[in-house]
Amino acid sequence: MIDFTFQNPTRIHFGKTALSHLGEEVRRYGNRILLVYGGGSIKRIGLYDEVMALLKQENAQVWELGGIQPNPRLSPVRRGIELCRQNQVQLVLAVGGGSVIDTAKAIANGACYDGDVWDLFTGKGSNTEVLPLGTIVTIPAAGSEMSNSSVITREEDQCKCGRNTPLNFPAFSILNPEYTCSLPPYQTACGIVDIMAHMMERYFTQVENVELTDRMIEGALRTMLNNAPIVFEKPDDYDARAEIMWTGCLAHNTLLQTGRVGDWASHKMEHELSALYDIAHGAGLAIVFPAWMKYVLPRGGAKKLAQFARRVFEVPEAFGSEEAIAAEGIARLEAFYHSIGLTTTLHENSIGDQDFDRMAQRAVALAGGNLGFFLRLKAEDVKAIYQLAL
Repeated sequence: MIDFTFQNPTRIHFGKTALSHLGEEVRRYGNRILLVYGGGSIKRIGLYDEVMALLKQENAQVWELGGIQPNPRLSPVRRGIELCRQNQVQLVLAVGGGSVIDTAKAIANGACYDGDVWDLFTGKGSNTEVLPLGTIVTIPAAGSEMSNSSVITREEDQCKCGRNTPLNFPAFSILNPEYTCSLPPYQTACGIVDIMAHMMERYFTQVENVELTDRMIEGALRTMLNNAPIVFEKPDDYDARAEIMWTGCLAHNTLLQTGRVGDWASHKMEHELSALYDIAHGAGLAIVFPAWMKYVLPRGGAKKLAQFARRVFEVPEAFGSEEAIAAEGIARLEAFYHSIGLTTTLHENSIGDQDFDRMAQRAVALAGGNLGFFLRLKAEDVKAIYQLAL
């Protein structure tokens, strides 16, 4: 285990009464509010009206930025920053899933930065202040409600960049699993894959003597495998939705990476997919992650992959060698993805190999020349993984 410092400042209100805490949070941070949200789902389930009624009770002035799309874009971020500056906004409030929250994070940072907000994502600029951010979560997936990360796509060149900074931690987040019961099965499935991927990226490490966090990740992955079938059979099962929602929050709040170095190659390779083809992030991860596993298996990855297979998917020793056990674990992961309605190849999503060179080169360039840490990847390795995903 390596040295680490851990701090997560986000205050969580979880459960059926969580929204009742919104008023006290507004009083803590200020009642000049930018409300950021996505499409019409929060209005269809009545959440928009509930939030607006609570804000009215606090005599809040509210400016709205709606229509945030999946795979969030830079242009709405810039519009949000202007709204904050023009109206002396005191609190940015995101209501939605990861794309809405990531957009709100970029706005909260950019509003306190004199230059172009994109500079913060490329490393050309930095800020030391941020507007307070609150979130009300409707899609358990990204874990952005308690994480230090955000990802934004610049439309003009389809460049998708992530930024990790302590300034990205929301001040508070409100999580009510009831808001997730109306999610379509596809969104639910993509969220489940994203949550699991956040844990698997951390799990596959070359750091030794990390048994505690290994076991925590394995247990959380088992929780996802146990509860996923329930929500597809009974979409309004509160208890199963709660397990998934809380796991998603803990999966990406930095606790599970303490004392270890994760990989993150699969996420960065998927960013190229979703930037170019606008595929849902979770759907892309269901394609990329098994291909990455197949590539690293014969290149020093057998021991950890076999441990994953035994402890998460209960692959028995009867399969023989570590390589065989690991391969069966990968097969069972793919079967799980299929069982929740997702595909595991690019061809099934009408994506060919025409952009592999471009995707591989940019993924490696954005990572500084080497992608991943479990196995260091060059552009030719990344291209080979995309080929495995065909």
